[in-house]
Amino acid sequence: MIAALFRQWQPAFLQHVQDPSTATPLKETAVSGQLAGWTACLTTAVVRSCEALGWRAAGKGHPLALLPQMGQEYLGIDVMAFTGDGSTRWQLPLAAFELENNAKDDRVAYSLWKVLCLRVGLRVVFAYQPDWERSRHLIHAVGADVIGGLRPDQRIALDGETVLVVGNRGEGETFPWGYFKFWMLDTNLGRFEKI
Repeated sequence: MIAALFRQWQPAFLQHVQDPSTATPLKETAVSGQLAGWTACLTTAVVRSCEALGWRAAGKGHPLALLPQMGQEYLGIDVMAFTGDGSTRWQLPLAAFELENNAKDDRVAYSLWKVLCLRVGLRVVFAYQPDWERSRHLIHAVGADVIGGLRPDQRIALDGETVLVVGNRGEGETFPWGYFKFWMLDTNLGRFEKI
């Protein structure tokens, strides 16, 4: 069921980022603020979490030959996941993930806008901020800018789930929970709610 996609994916993601081969470089790049490395580690984590659910995923450094046109970033989206059953040649994606490592609100807003333009069951945008105060500001600003710009009928018509995930330097002892916080779009209220 589409409505359960986030509840399926989040535990797979959190389990994968706890693996020492992923956790160590992800923590190091977050603490040092090396966001290109953070994005590369995160891309692998997202692709692997999708694969753990039986989905097929494509992302930079992770080509996928499921569709007749092999690719890494379909439609300019950082990671795209498919059911992987191969029943159709041109199947529509199940989930889309944007991994924005630019701290500017407008870049994160653009990533959110990109995934909102897609007809998928799960849309996830990752962003990085150095601390939680800045993270809360980002969620409010991006939500007000992008979601606030939608007409109520457009907002209500959004199928699937839309989630913002903000990572930061975190609370060192609580990886990954101290490094990642999740906000789900409530289409009725037109704002992101922490989950």
